[in-house]
Amino acid sequence: MKTKINFILKEVLREIEPSNEEISIIGDSLKKFLKRINTEIKRLKIDAETFIGGSFAKNTMIKKGKYDIDVFLRFNKKYSDKEISKFSKEILKKFQKIELVHGSRDYFRVKINDFSYIELIPVIKVKNSREFRNITDLSYSHVKYVNKKLKSKKILDEVRLAKAFCYAHHCYGAESHIQGFSGYGLELLIAYYKSFLKFIKEIIKMRNKEVIDIEKKYKNKQEVLMNLNSSKLNSPIILIDPTCKQRNALAALSQETFERFQKECKHFLKNPRREKFEIEKIDFNQIKESSEKKGQEFILIEAKTKKPEGDIAGSKLLKFYKNLLPEIERFFDIKKKGFDYKKGKTAKYFFVVKRKKEIILEGPEVIDKKNSKAFKKAHKDYFVKKGKIYARKKIDFNIEEFIEKFKDKNKKKIKEMYIEKLTILKD
Repeated sequence: MKTKINFILKEVLREIEPSNEEISIIGDSLKKFLKRINTEIKRLKIDAETFIGGSFAKNTMIKKGKYDIDVFLRFNKKYSDKEISKFSKEILKKFQKIELVHGSRDYFRVKINDFSYIELIPVIKVKNSREFRNITDLSYSHVKYVNKKLKSKKILDEVRLAKAFCYAHHCYGAESHIQGFSGYGLELLIAYYKSFLKFIKEIIKMRNKEVIDIEKKYKNKQEVLMNLNSSKLNSPIILIDPTCKQRNALAALSQETFERFQKECKHFLKNPRREKFEIEKIDFNQIKESSEKKGQEFILIEAKTKKPEGDIAGSKLLKFYKNLLPEIERFFDIKKKGFDYKKGKTAKYFFVVKRKKEIILEGPEVIDKKNSKAFKKAHKDYFVKKGKIYARKKIDFNIEEFIEKFKDKNKKKIKEMYIEKLTILKD
């Protein structure tokens, strides 16, 4: 089995590492971009400098159809957040095809060639971790730390394997609609475990609130739990940022994503296959056919938001999906479900359900004569249990009818959740 896994990993590495030609083209385009940016900074007399960050700077990039290269505009801390956004726009004035991206701090996307984009991110130059205003302000420290820890070709390949595996299973990214492993988080985990295989083996063993403190910033787990802000302790793994002990580098990781990732790690170790490193596209037709054979209902819904595309749109669409789930579960047993968001302002939700025969409605206390009378009148099949009235309600509608009724009944709520349109997709 070990030989088989090693063979697969070697095959995967050959496919996921960007070619020398791609790296060379990106490097040349980046050099030209930085020259223009630095010229503008000098001309406008702005106290700022550029540095390259992300996977490109750390040599941990994996092969993709399109590449996003992080470039940081590092401003003097005398500037306010408003000023650095304003100056960033001024610096980019002469560039074409610029896209504003909303995030915890707005940044800019600039096309530099047919397959690469620069993500230009304004940050504040900080001397230590206590001075940062936004997580992106620590990016310079992150690059320096990772480059110090991950030097050999072998360890960099292990990072690429971890990133490719997470990416294939939609667990890569700290964005709120993914709630997965950040690139920096994965780099730290491989620095700690030394290999991809060791990493996934340890992931399988993990239970709740696993603490990893690479640089021993704290004495023990109890001290971590006592000192970190409660909002940083919600993730199943607490990975202390070596450059900022107050940060959990995996704070964005959700329990749901973690459990899904654990499952995929187990599957790979039990049955190693090259395909486990390929993005699995959701085949809605196959899911529909399979559900119909089992006597289950299938529905595919498209939701559209008013919010700007990217993490903001994705998070709103995910939030609505999670709000829709318990509404469906009141009347149907959900056998399978899925949320599919790539880019833009729309996402697809699918559900495979089995209609419940009946549900129990909870009514008022028996002593509440007025409301009891009204409840009995509305529900003929009622019964009393422990001083409260209940009623049995038969489910005589299918999932499509339910969604249509839900849309009509909850127009205000849907609008308040920034959902512009909710459409049932059919053949």
